Amino acid sequence: MAKRDYYEVLGVSKDASAEEIKKAYRKKAIQFHPDKNPGNKEAEENFKEAAEAYEVLSNAEKKQRYDQFGHAGMSGGAGGFGGGQGMSMDDIFSMFGDVFGGGGFGGFGGFGGGRSQQRVNRGSNLRVKVSMTLQEIAYGVEKKIKVKKYVSCNSCQGTGAQGGSSYSTCSTCHGTGQVTRVSNTFLGQMQTTAVCPSCNGEGKIITNKCTSCSGEGVVRGEEVISINIPAGVGEGMQLNVSGKGNAARRGGIPGDLMVLIQEEDHPELVREDNDLIYNLFLSFPEITLGTTVEIPTVDSKVKVKIEAGTQPEKILRLRGKGLPDVNGYGRGDLLVRVHVWIPRKLSSEERKVLEKLGKSDAFQKGPHQEEKNFFRKMKDMFE
Repeated sequence: MAKRDYYEVLGVSKDASAEEIKKAYRKKAIQFHPDKNPGNKEAEENFKEAAEAYEVLSNAEKKQRYDQFGHAGMSGGAGGFGGGQGMSMDDIFSMFGDVFGGGGFGGFGGFGGGRSQQRVNRGSNLRVKVSMTLQEIAYGVEKKIKVKKYVSCNSCQGTGAQGGSSYSTCSTCHGTGQVTRVSNTFLGQMQTTAVCPSCNGEGKIITNKCTSCSGEGVVRGEEVISINIPAGVGEGMQLNVSGKGNAARRGGIPGDLMVLIQEEDHPELVREDNDLIYNLFLSFPEITLGTTVEIPTVDSKVKVKIEAGTQPEKILRLRGKGLPDVNGYGRGDLLVRVHVWIPRKLSSEERKVLEKLGKSDAFQKGPHQEEKNFFRKMKDMFE
């Protein structure tokens, strides 16, 4: 029998939002849940069909593939779902329990309700700022920083229990980490699941708390952390160092360390994306007669020949002398912007020399001969 359209199965349109798809699946799952339809094979198949449709339409990549190719694009049965065939109800509940608040389907009496759902503590993330010089940015660097944070308690190895084994099973949830409540609704009896208030979802109670950390498993401390920062990073970029944030209570998963990059100003070079800019100031004789100058780079100096008659604001490009791209796409350039340094005061002798030069043909105002030829050609074209 041909498969039904997934949108038809859930009763939504193709432009339905993720929240609308989720609500539609929840409604179908409640309608066809096996505990509400005991012994009804058709309801069970409808239940699996709805789960298969939701598994595809709730995943952006699979949804796009399905919209483009239909069921043919779901080779292997909806990306491993297998068309709902051979899947146990517990498999379906474990895959889609988030739709019903994290505790499975709440069980309607049987499925998912008794599954252990102990809470795993997670430490909070930390954020630090790291300053980098232009040279460090150009080549990458390993930074060692001292971070004040919550660390695992040495006395109890982070368990929170004196001696590491002073535990008893929670009598409220019997070790499952959750409690269930049954209420009557128009759909029948509904079972909801919540975190156990006695053990906070851990499923166990500490009978003898560690005196060093008061049973928390963490204490205030500090750690020296090595961070490998790649070349080409920039101001405001953020790197993530997994597991180097605050330690979690009672042996949970530590948080992450977020590293915010700050650039230190270079005394001579200005960064613009992956290019570097250097403002070169030359005297009037130098720019007129030509000269050789030393230009700073991130780690050395290079000699550059300035041709006689170079015009102010001309930009000289030194290829590959900029910064590397953080994603490895080549390297920027060093742009040398030429400026003329005009003296503010002249001696009487210097003034006489300049006045004499100013009367010569070479110093008369107007475009150079090459520029005149260019303008003449442009005029001839339009005439």
